[in-house]
Amino acid sequence: MNYSSPRFGSMPPVIKTIIGLNVLMFLATWVARTAGINLNQLLGLYTPTTERFHIYQYVSYMFMHGGLEHLFFNMFALWMFGRVLEQVWGSRRMLTYYMVTGLGAALIHTGVNLISLSVIRSDAAAVMAAPSPDAFAAFVNNHFAAYYDQVYSKLLEHWFNNPYSSELISQASIYIQQLIDLQANIPTVDASGAVYGVLLAFGMLFPNTQIMLLIPPIPLKAKWMVIGYGALELFLGLTQPGSSVAHFAHLGGMIFGFFLIRHWRQQRDIFY
Repeated sequence: MNYSSPRFGSMPPVIKTIIGLNVLMFLATWVARTAGINLNQLLGLYTPTTERFHIYQYVSYMFMHGGLEHLFFNMFALWMFGRVLEQVWGSRRMLTYYMVTGLGAALIHTGVNLISLSVIRSDAAAVMAAPSPDAFAAFVNNHFAAYYDQVYSKLLEHWFNNPYSSELISQASIYIQQLIDLQANIPTVDASGAVYGVLLAFGMLFPNTQIMLLIPPIPLKAKWMVIGYGALELFLGLTQPGSSVAHFAHLGGMIFGFFLIRHWRQQRDIFY
């Protein structure tokens, strides 16, 4: 299938509005921070079992970003691929697709988070059922490796020297709860889940279109780009649990996008 690339300055209304909202919310976040208000903590997506969770976060998180670089690359991808999709689908279908993939990304992400927290809590219960510095060290290293040095200097070094100390065991219990609370109360922000859905859609509609990647700067067919990104996100999601990057949210956007496009293709009134 062929398509005519739009001019640089032309953007269809839905993509223009989405990019505008993301930029506006990024500026609002910066302004609010100067007043001591963290909009990412208010509008980011939390795990449903926490007190900070609100249902509106399934939508609001899609328009928040943690940094300028992340915002730029997401919006650049939307500008590059989303405007072409809106030309093909029309504005209503583009908006539907974007919102479905964004919501799907959030659902997959929160589902994975709930499973991960369940595993962490189960391992924590096992540690406290038979507390020892070795078991506690393994727990921290497996689930909170980034905090291992900090925990070691504050607790483990002393506990290894006095493994039967009831005071240190009690302190370990407090640290475990603090680490679990920290993991559960990290908000998820950015439009990447929906953007990955957009990439998936472009690869399905224009599989043989040559794309010049930014990193590395090599030409690649759209279908291989999508497969490569999907495989990379799956690998990173499985090998880097607890990462600050929501890899399964990216996969969620692609998965929901795939099934939505398949559904549309089965309808007789769709001719792309």
